[in-house]
Amino acid sequence: MTSVSSTSSSSTTSTSTTASSTSSSTLGDFNSMMSLLLKELETQDPTSPMDTSTFTTQLVQMSSLEAQEASNTYLDGISSTLSSFTSSYPAYNYLGQTVSTDSDEAPLQDGSAIWSYTLPSAADSVSYTVSDSSGNVVYSGSGSTTAGTNYITWKGTETDGGTATSGTYTLSITATTDSAASSVTAYGVGKVTGVDTSTGTAKLSLGSYEISMDDVTSIL
Repeated sequence: MTSVSSTSSSSTTSTSTTASSTSSSTLGDFNSMMSLLLKELETQDPTSPMDTSTFTTQLVQMSSLEAQEASNTYLDGISSTLSSFTSSYPAYNYLGQTVSTDSDEAPLQDGSAIWSYTLPSAADSVSYTVSDSSGNVVYSGSGSTTAGTNYITWKGTETDGGTATSGTYTLSITATTDSAASSVTAYGVGKVTGVDTSTGTAKLSLGSYEISMDDVTSIL
């Protein structure tokens, strides 16, 4: 995927640069011809005016340059559109996929928020807290103590019995072994529901939560 994107992007950039350069060159030639033609009309000998066929030929040449300039401007627009599409195309491959992210944040989607964490060895206990976007702890619980990769699925139920609204939540995990507590890194999990290219850089939408493609650590 990466190789295709890189090659396409390079080709599109080259096309855009060439078209832009050609357009600039054509515009210069067109302006120069217009200036020369006006100067020629201004300085011609009134007793021996310019030959009609010659003047017509020059007008045709100038018209051709003008058409070429318009064509190059159009090509510049196409190149820009293709460049934007090429750079964002790989992001669409994530649509509908459930991904793990390089972040301790996760979206509350379809009534659940999911995180993964890895224990190098079995722990005596694992506790966690879920915080909202303002940093307020809304839920506390305990997780699996098994060595390896584990998952925590929070159903959106708050400590006071309320139900959390959709949004982005942060998980903090602490593992305790032989009375020694240590922090464990949490990785948010979510389903890619959309792709946003409005800023010129493709962003993956996990519900209301947005990440870049570089934030994806794996597809589950």
